[in-house]
Order: sequence, then C-alpha cells, then structure tokens
Amino acid sequence: MFSSIIDMLEEITNDRLNSEQKYEASIMLQIVQTYDCVFNLHLVKNMLGITNELSQVLQKGDQDIVNAMDLVQICKKQLQMMRDNSWDSLVEEVGNFCMEFNIDVIDMNHMYCPQGKSQRKAPKLTNFHYFHVDFFNIVIDLQLQELNSHFNEASTELLLCLAYLSPANSFSAFDKRKLISLTQLYPCDFSTLDIKVLEYQLQTYIDDMRSHVKFLDLKRMVEFSKKLVETRKDEVYPLVYLLIKLALALPIATTSVERTLSVMNIVKN
Repeated sequence: MFSSIIDMLEEITNDRLNSEQKYEASIMLQIVQTYDCVFNLHLVKNMLGITNELSQVLQKGDQDIVNAMDLVQICKKQLQMMRDNSWDSLVEEVGNFCMEFNIDVIDMNHMYCPQGKSQRKAPKLTNFHYFHVDFFNIVIDLQLQELNSHFNEASTELLLCLAYLSPANSFSAFDKRKLISLTQLYPCDFSTLDIKVLEYQLQTYIDDMRSHVKFLDLKRMVEFSKKLVETRKDEVYPLVYLLIKLALALPIATTSVERTLSVMNIVKN
C-alpha cells in the first residue's frame, strides 16, 4: 500500500493541471518518505492492532460487554508489555521498512532535528530520547491513561451490570451474586431489607424469564424493559426492574458511549 501511495503522490506532483494540488502532493511526498513518518505509522499500526478487537466489541454496545471488559484488561496488559519490551523490535521493523523503500535511517545516537528546522534551532536531545522517551513512551502512556480513566474498577462493575441483566442468548450472562453486590453502589435505592428480598426475587425472576419465548427472543436492554412493562412483569419484580432502570441510566447504551470510547482515537493523532 505504501508504494501505491508514493506512486499516486508522484503522479499528482507531475500533473500540470493543478498547481495547488501539485504543491500539496510534493510536500506530502517529502513527509511520507521520512523516518519520522514511517516511525509514526508503524507505532500507530501496532497500537491499533492491539486495540482493534476491543474497538469492534465495544461497538456492539450492551450485547457483548462482558467480552469487552475482558478485552480492556488484555489491552492494558499488552500496551504495557509493548512499552516495556517492544522498543527494539519497533526500531528494527521501521529500519527494515525504510531500507526497503530507500528512506534514510537515522542514527539514534545523533542529535534530533525536526523536519523543516535547522539543527541550530532544534531541541538539544538525541534521536533516541525523542523517539523513545518523548514519543514512543508518551503515546502509549496516553492510551493507557485513557483506558484506566474510563474503565476503572468502579466503572467496569457498572458497565457489567448491563451484561448481567441482558436478555441476550437466553440471559446467558445473568449472575445473581454480582447483581446483589451491585446494589451496594446504590445505598439510597436499596435498603438492607430490599437486598434480602431481591436475592429471592432474582431467582424467581430469571426462571420466569427463561420460561417465556417472548423474552428469549430479545437481545437489547431497551427492548427488554419495554416488554417487561407490557407484560406487567415490572410490577411482579419491582426490585429487579429498579436494577434494570438504573442500568439503563448508564451511558453505555446511548450515543454518549461513543464519545467516551472515541478517546481511543488519540493514537491516530
């Protein structure tokens, strides 16, 4: 693909029809054939490779949140391993790519000089310090920071609440013990007596739900909550329905989740 991009830019540069496009293509052609650009592309490629499965699962919303939360932890671990152990392999990968396409490979021990600036005005640091410390480490740390910020222990438990209640796959993710523990996050909504009652109510509720085809055909929480109201099951299981309403108040099933998860795009910038 890289060679095709070079060919396309060269073709635009040699085109006499549009001088503005020729100029922009000429500048772009210079940029993409630098070590800086190749390093950026390979770093982003490797990071997106780690987070790709997580991104795909998160787009499914509440239908696959259990797997999503597992993948969050896996991504954190892999990103940390990449930061700790993958510098040498990345430099080798970038170097081989540059040699294949006749791009100058920099010496990490030489002083760093930004593209388009003179050495005199460049910051006094080595290529190794810039690419390893100020770039490689910082980009990965930013990604880890965002994942830790948006998927800490408390928020993860809240997000999993949807999965425990979800009707998908015949309520396969239902977990009575974990749903009971979630009530501790809502002390104003569940008294000690309510929690005791809920413990018995949940077992009757799940047996009831699994015995009716009308509920087993549902996949999303919103559809499920509507069906509960239509069948007046919300009155039969008021405490369970309260849990469902609290779960639906979470942003995971709304457009706000896309804004929250879009922080992963930081690696593209």
